[in-house]
Amino acid sequence: MNIAALMEDFMLTEAVSGYEMKMATKMHAQLQSVADHAYIDRAGNTIARIDGTDSEAPVTMVFAHVDQLGFIVRKIEQNGLIQIDRLGGIPEKVLPALQVSIRTIDGEYLPGVIAIKAHHATPPEEKYKVDFVTNLFIDIGAESRAQVTEAGIRIGCPVCYKPSFTQLAGSLVSGTAVDNRGGCAALVGIGEALFKERPKATTYLVAPVWEEFNLRGAMLAARQIKPDIAVCMDVALSGDTPDLAAKYDTAVSHGPTVGLYNFHGRGTLNGTIAHHGLYRLALSSAERLGINLQEFAALGMLTDNAYVQLEGAYTACVDMGFPARYTHSPIEICDTRDIEQLVSVVSMMVSRIDREFSPRRFA
Repeated sequence: MNIAALMEDFMLTEAVSGYEMKMATKMHAQLQSVADHAYIDRAGNTIARIDGTDSEAPVTMVFAHVDQLGFIVRKIEQNGLIQIDRLGGIPEKVLPALQVSIRTIDGEYLPGVIAIKAHHATPPEEKYKVDFVTNLFIDIGAESRAQVTEAGIRIGCPVCYKPSFTQLAGSLVSGTAVDNRGGCAALVGIGEALFKERPKATTYLVAPVWEEFNLRGAMLAARQIKPDIAVCMDVALSGDTPDLAAKYDTAVSHGPTVGLYNFHGRGTLNGTIAHHGLYRLALSSAERLGINLQEFAALGMLTDNAYVQLEGAYTACVDMGFPARYTHSPIEICDTRDIEQLVSVVSMMVSRIDREFSPRRFA
């Protein structure tokens, strides 16, 4: 499997949270060939099952969300300009002058740009000001509200960064939705590995929806699967840029990550502390493979595990991932080699889960 080629395909696919059909369809096509059964559930989650060789081994769920953050159309002006609001954690300082794609009610994507005041007319006091997303608007070239609605754009239509993929030096890639199309590519690779050499534990490979909007899709999938163990794959913040060097030891090109702790600290007041047995399993699996596994802990972010851990009597959870720079921007960067190594580590972790492995917190 070519991780870079798979990521390019996935990163160029629009799948705003709540409108993930394109990615769900692609993930179903990929996973059904490496599973005993695969389907898309009522919520849009892609769920694929690989039957294990021991029915007494803990049921395991490995997953990576398919959706991406974006915007929503809030108002259409009479002159054809479109007001928007956030759908997910959009960094407002990157928005002016960006190219975007707007989904029509018929599912087509139309191009537009986020307007910016002409530089020659911008007074000095505004040149260093960041505008709220609610003060910005999209220009699709329309001359009236009627022209916008005739094109199929209505209130509530989703908007995303114009999809992009750029191959940088070596094995680094940049573009839109590295978060979490890198995890999706890893999920396909893990499916290939586990289907070839079946694990003891029955394993579900899941591509959930709605992560960027309230972290709900994976929770709905877990209610169907009832896993004992859950491994979430998502980005980790890379500390190899000047702004984050004092906060994190993680670095792009230095291997996959294991998450020990995250806590949102706002709104949800939720987070995840890694199951210690799964953390040790990740460490020992990486050591066996000769792969450097980077440890990561952060305040101000969440993964789907924050809610998956609360399903059933308790689901043992750990976050696995890969470092990424410039997260939630249109030019996220990661190293495809880190994702290839993530595939190797998680595949070995799952292959080592047997009936003796306890999902209890105090095993």
